[in-house]
Amino acid sequence: MKVSKNLIVFLSELRKSIKLLGISLLVMTGCIFALSSGLISLFQQHLDEQLYFFSVAGPFLAHVKVSFFGALYVLMPLLTYVFWKAMGKPFKVTGKRLFWFVATTCLLFYAGTIFCFLVTLPFGVQFLLSFQSEDMRAVISIGRFVSFITLFILAFGVIFELPVFMIFSAQVGIFTRRTFEKNRRFAVLGIAILSALLTPTPDIVNMALMGGPLYLLYEAGILLIRIFRLEKAQDSAALVAGEAKITEGNQK
Repeated sequence: MKVSKNLIVFLSELRKSIKLLGISLLVMTGCIFALSSGLISLFQQHLDEQLYFFSVAGPFLAHVKVSFFGALYVLMPLLTYVFWKAMGKPFKVTGKRLFWFVATTCLLFYAGTIFCFLVTLPFGVQFLLSFQSEDMRAVISIGRFVSFITLFILAFGVIFELPVFMIFSAQVGIFTRRTFEKNRRFAVLGIAILSALLTPTPDIVNMALMGGPLYLLYEAGILLIRIFRLEKAQDSAALVAGEAKITEGNQK
């Protein structure tokens, strides 16, 4: 019952900002469209790949995809603020706590995308293309190339936020550090499944490139919860609640 109530509060708060987010994404996509050629050239030069298109609308759609990706990237602080404001509403997370959740989420998102762009993506592309030969050369569609790059970068940005959600769940009393520690094997299984779903290609290398950092982030979340001693705060809260129930029972 409490979960349903919290979900309703979250969705109600989120609905208030849907119109603002939609207009912001539309306007920002239109603004970045003028720079989309430069962004595609940047991706192409960074990965040193020749691109082709196989339909009349191919190049245009590729520019639209890059523009939308750029809009999401630029507006991430706004998107993060709206999300955490709605998420924090049922749990009374406001003020400085809300600010730190928003700031940390943005920081980790951009760190994840930069790490992907500079480290993971070039290695992954080089590995996948290393199987071509003189008789079998890669002809890369611009549409598929843009989809691969943008989805991979966004996925890394999202998974880098795992410690924030772990800390949030511990701080509001959903899970504890011990819960995360006891369920490591299930976390590994979940990470493997998530990596298979989020990576554009289902090969083991790309899954490992995403799953490895994701598991390290999982352990980092446990470490941060231990450092900030959030589980002790939860235990204290539970003790106070238990004492309150006992007192109430005695009064009756």
